Amino acid sequence: MPRRNPSTSLTAVIALAAGLAALLPLPSYAQERKPQIDAKHYVINAEINPETQSIKAQVTVDYTPVGDSINVAAFELNNALTISKVTDEHGRAMQPSRTQNDFTVRVPVDAQAPGSKHALTFEYDGRLSGQEDSPVFGLKFAAIHPDYAYLMYPARWFPVVGYTTDRFSADMNIRVPAGFNVIASGAGAGSDGLFTYHFTKESFPGSIAVVKEAPVKNSSEGIRTDLYFRGPEHDVANSYGDEIGKMINYFSGLYGQVAYGNLTVIETEEGSPNGYSAPGLMFLSPRGIGKEVNSRLLANQVARQWWGVAISPTNRNHLWLTNGLAVYSEALWTEHEKGAAGAEGLMKETSTEALTVDNVPLIQSARMEDYSPEFWALTGDKGAAVYQMLRTVLTDETFYKTLKAFLEAFYWRSVDTADLRQTAEKVSNQDLKWFFIEWIESSGAPDFKLEYTVFRTQKGFRVVGKISQDLDTFRMPVDLRIETEGNPEDKLIEVSGTSSEFSVDTFGKPKTVTIDPGQKLLKLSPDVRVAVAIRRGEQFAEISEFTDALKEYQKALETKTHNSLAHYRVAEVYFLQNNFQSAANEFREALNGDLEPKWVEVWAHISLGKIFDITGQRDRAVNEYEQARRTHDNTQGAQDEVGKYLRKPYERKHSEV
Repeated sequence: MPRRNPSTSLTAVIALAAGLAALLPLPSYAQERKPQIDAKHYVINAEINPETQSIKAQVTVDYTPVGDSINVAAFELNNALTISKVTDEHGRAMQPSRTQNDFTVRVPVDAQAPGSKHALTFEYDGRLSGQEDSPVFGLKFAAIHPDYAYLMYPARWFPVVGYTTDRFSADMNIRVPAGFNVIASGAGAGSDGLFTYHFTKESFPGSIAVVKEAPVKNSSEGIRTDLYFRGPEHDVANSYGDEIGKMINYFSGLYGQVAYGNLTVIETEEGSPNGYSAPGLMFLSPRGIGKEVNSRLLANQVARQWWGVAISPTNRNHLWLTNGLAVYSEALWTEHEKGAAGAEGLMKETSTEALTVDNVPLIQSARMEDYSPEFWALTGDKGAAVYQMLRTVLTDETFYKTLKAFLEAFYWRSVDTADLRQTAEKVSNQDLKWFFIEWIESSGAPDFKLEYTVFRTQKGFRVVGKISQDLDTFRMPVDLRIETEGNPEDKLIEVSGTSSEFSVDTFGKPKTVTIDPGQKLLKLSPDVRVAVAIRRGEQFAEISEFTDALKEYQKALETKTHNSLAHYRVAEVYFLQNNFQSAANEFREALNGDLEPKWVEVWAHISLGKIFDITGQRDRAVNEYEQARRTHDNTQGAQDEVGKYLRKPYERKHSEV
């Protein structure tokens, strides 16, 4: 049944049991950990056996200590991999220890001074079938199957330092059986089952795919894309290639030179993230691919060739810089394809998601569990909202100049928030310290109250009013739109502190006054509070915390009694708990509500039909399915469901009983 569009993300991928990290105590590994070593270069020699779903590897890591002298070098390695030997640069055997709960391998070393050069070689093997515990709970980032395999960097299938922040170069030598090919980042060649790849820049190589079939080769707008899609997804491969070509050219105009224009796209499997991007590579799940091009997911992942591959955060507290721009790229592409109205709707949804985490500043992103709903709400959705507001403050021309200058100045390097602020100040010739303190170092959002009076003047009318909100340190330019009997009047009001007065002259008689009509600001309102409460409830429901989910839905209904979506979500919970009478009551309430969003109508009727089928009332079930069919709404394949249950009664799966 319909949920939030799953296209966002690395956005929109949810680690279903990661927990609501902003509300629960955080494990130690969710905190920002400063690596004591800097991995410079990897030499990865690995043999992958699809038949046994196993890997055997020897990996040498060149590194230097940072900060203080060290006597322990720490890495992260997948728990499914068993270390047989670790040696230092002199060939001496080391004695590593492992901590299972955070996938850490600690290697005692002789005292090593900051800046000194060292190397450790790990020999290990193990089975990676996709069923093992993942370093990112609930998501598959590595799986070796008899006919294909994928091993992505987040799987920690090789010893990782400074996950997502420590950039490195790599040489990879991957051996596979005859008939298989290996895809990886960098310059590569292969013969007789041995494939070598060299990646000389410092970024995040180390994600690979093993494939049998030849790719669909697409050339669109001067961009070449190889797509390894299997099964029914193969039919949309060329459409994806066409869209990728358009996106790379469009984003190149906005951001500047792309790290990798010609991409290789690999289909993974269910249970893996909807999307993941590595240098020159993109991994997409079947669910993410869908039956037609998922433009939001694709825009997000294509944008990561700039924001993630070319530049990346110095530490996880600055992940909003790249995740936020990847999510904002979805809005920019939507604006390009569908106009401002389409982007406004998307940003409204993005802002709702951002506000589900209202007590953690962006600069504390490292507190969030990797891939949790809170992680994406903060680093992705709130990050996108901040870029949207920065664009408002700078103007479009200056904003895009800033992004190009930012990328150009730090290409193939790590960046932090101060780097962006200084770049924006230099390009705009403005002091933006206030903006970054307000939106990066602080939490919360304004809840605007508007009071105004209309006066007649000799030349027309004058609207005199006051904008109030409860954040004493707040400062932002805010759009004001006055709808009149003639053309609307737009005015930019500098809102500062808890109360700001304004006066606007109009020719036509004013009818309504609206704050932020283009949805450019991250702000609260009664409708937004309802949407945020529903979204929080959905997050709880996704991890089966049904009591907490119902509490959030009830908050929404206390504010807006006839909210159909809140009633629908309550009904879903009751249905999952086999409380069919209460579920039916709530689905009826959803149908009697505001019917927003529109899909509630068709799915409420389908759900009522299921309840009647379960309770042995086939005639009533058919009546509900017929009413669902008459809506002609096919959101998420609703009409396909209708046809299926008209032909055969709905039956619960054994796991649902």
